[in-house]
Amino acid sequence: MPAPRNPTLSTLFWSFFKVGAFTFGGGLAMLPVMQREIVDRQGWQSEQEFVDVLAIAQSSPGAIAINTAIFTGYKLLGGPGVAVAIAGVVLPSFLIITVLAATLTAAEPPPLLTEFFLGIRPAVVALILAAAIGIGKKVLVDRFNIILAAVALGVSLVSNAHPGILIVSAAIFGYLHQQLLSRGGARP
Repeated sequence: MPAPRNPTLSTLFWSFFKVGAFTFGGGLAMLPVMQREIVDRQGWQSEQEFVDVLAIAQSSPGAIAINTAIFTGYKLLGGPGVAVAIAGVVLPSFLIITVLAATLTAAEPPPLLTEFFLGIRPAVVALILAAAIGIGKKVLVDRFNIILAAVALGVSLVSNAHPGILIVSAAIFGYLHQQLLSRGGARP
C-alpha cells in the first residue's frame, strides 16, 4: 500500500469521478476500480478497511458505490467529504444518462449503441468476478468463513431467499461464532 496521500475535497471528488466515469455494469463492477483508486493509488484505506467498508456498504440500503463514497468521504473529510464523494461517483452516470436520453428519442436504439452494450457485458461479468475473487481472498481466511460463504451461496442458488435474510443470518452466525471463540479462550 502506498503512503497515504492527504485527501482534499478536489482529490476526493476526482477519485470518485474516475470510478463513476470508467465503470460500466453497476456497483459490483466498480469494486476493482474503487479498490485500485482508494487503496492502491491514494492509500486512503488498507485492504482490510476497504473490505470492511464494502461489507457495511452492501449491508446498507442503497447502491454500493454511493454507500462506499459516503463511508470513505466521511472518514476522510467529514460531511463535505461525503458530499463531494457522492457527487463524484454519481455525476458521470447522470451526465451520460442525460445525454443518452436527449439524443436517443427513437424507439429503436442505433445498432452501434446496441453492439457497444453487447460488448460491455462480458467485461462487466469479468469485473464482477475479479471483485468476488479479490474480496474472497481477503475474507475466506478460515474454515468457518469458507463454510458460511458456501452455505450462503448454496441457499441463494437453490432458493428464492432475499439477500437481506442471507446477510442478517450470516451476521448472526458470525457473531455467535465469535462469542463461542471468545468464551473458549481461542482467538479467531
